[in-house]
Order: sequence, then C-alpha cells, then structure tokens
Amino acid sequence: MKTIEELNSSKVPVIVFDKRLEKFRDRVLFPKKLARAKEIIAKVGLPKKVQDKAPSR
Repeated sequence: MKTIEELNSSKVPVIVFDKRLEKFRDRVLFPKKLARAKEIIAKVGLPKKVQDKAPSR
C-alpha cells in the first residue's frame, strides 16, 4: 500500500469500484436512448478524433 504522500503527489487518480455494479456490466439500462444514439451516429457519423480512438468491432 502506498503512503498518503505518495498518493497525493501521484498524477494517477485513485479509483475504487463498487462490486455491486458488476451486475449491470453487460446489460443495456436505457435501450431507447441507446437506439436513438445509434441512429444519430449512423446518420451523422462520429467526429474524426473519436473515429481514430474507437475500437473496431
């Protein structure tokens, strides 16, 4: 475990994940919003910066 001083001087954020959220990992929580977002992306497309970073499926 790092000391408080090491954590405070670090540039990397400290993140603690709540294990209870794992049940939502592969579940679509807002299907209508997801469908609308996919529709908009299909029509308009992604900005050039986002396309370069997006993982190909």
